[in-house]
Amino acid sequence: MEAKPSSLDALRIDRSSHAPIHSGSGGGGKGWWIFLLILLIGGGAGAYWKWGPKSLTVKTAVARVESGAGGSSARTLLNASGYVTTRLDATVSSKITGKVKEILVEEGMKVEKDQVLARLDDSNVLTALRLSEAQLEASKRALAESEPGLAYAEAELGRMTGLEKSRAVSRTLFERAESEARGFRARIERLKSEITVAERQLDDWKQQLDDTIIRAPFAGVVTTKDSQPGEMISPISAGGGFTRTGICTLVDMKSLEIEVDVGESFINRVKAGQPVEATLDAYPEWKIPCKVIAIIPTADRQKATVKVRVGFDQLDPRILPQMGVKVAFKSEEVVDAPSGNALVVPKSAVKEEKGKGVVWIVRDDKVERRAVGLGGPRGDDLVVTAGLAAGDQVVLDAPAELAEGRAVKVEKRQ
Repeated sequence: MEAKPSSLDALRIDRSSHAPIHSGSGGGGKGWWIFLLILLIGGGAGAYWKWGPKSLTVKTAVARVESGAGGSSARTLLNASGYVTTRLDATVSSKITGKVKEILVEEGMKVEKDQVLARLDDSNVLTALRLSEAQLEASKRALAESEPGLAYAEAELGRMTGLEKSRAVSRTLFERAESEARGFRARIERLKSEITVAERQLDDWKQQLDDTIIRAPFAGVVTTKDSQPGEMISPISAGGGFTRTGICTLVDMKSLEIEVDVGESFINRVKAGQPVEATLDAYPEWKIPCKVIAIIPTADRQKATVKVRVGFDQLDPRILPQMGVKVAFKSEEVVDAPSGNALVVPKSAVKEEKGKGVVWIVRDDKVERRAVGLGGPRGDDLVVTAGLAAGDQVVLDAPAELAEGRAVKVEKRQ
């Protein structure tokens, strides 16, 4: 007989000497899933770091102001002020008078040519269109009804003609058959004319239905919204002050230019193609290279001025219609500047495209393409007469893959 344990302590199991038991549904299984998830996340992050898009690393220099000899620039012949205007802008209206049903644009929205801007109430036009369709169908049915009568009258006339030649019928019966045939022919022609008229009326109502849809005459940006749903609109000022004459104002932002009034006494200093440096009142440090487009060949005798059109070498989103601007008409000859301040950048920062100087500047870790006016060389640098301000960061030896708005990383100088 086996001996009994001296105490209950002898029956206890010592678990410290056993390894933990893992089961598919316990905490060990969850640990494997967490480990797998971490592995996948790490692998994805590594792949993105290796093959994902990276910002370009570029070398830069700062546009700086230098004083001393050796520079050159274009001499200013005349200073004037004006406003940014557009050559192509329109208050878009409708061809007919009607009630606005729907407006599909808002201020600041970009639209394409022939894009639908608004719709007018077309219920009356649709009713008239359905009536015109019914009239056309009725005319076609009347023609189909009369064609058998014409065929019979023609056959009867042919029979009577043969009998009349042989004196088998009287002249009166022959003339009656001939008259009936002529009557049926005239009726058929009239019904055909009525069908043509009905088709033209149907086309007219279809055109009026299309006129209730207002489309953009050209691509541009909506600057004002002039009507609301429920208002009456008319191409003329009919109905008093409660009738609108336009849906919205559309501006082609690619047609921006500057209009300047130049005094008659100084207009001899301006000619077409002359270089101009423009400065917007909103951005006084930004010098914009421009050129004279045309001198309007008439004067304002009340103001004793002549209007001059000035075009931008390169448009920029910061340039907006009706902005105030100051312009400096430059001489076409580059003259030496033995002393004085000049804004300079390294030669490697400037590229020539279509006869114009272009630089890339870095702003908020992204690049911007900028057209600049150039003076003469100053050692390893070039004098910039317009398009840059002191402190602008320009890209040196710009890579070919640079594009407007691309993210870049500036290489730290050693």
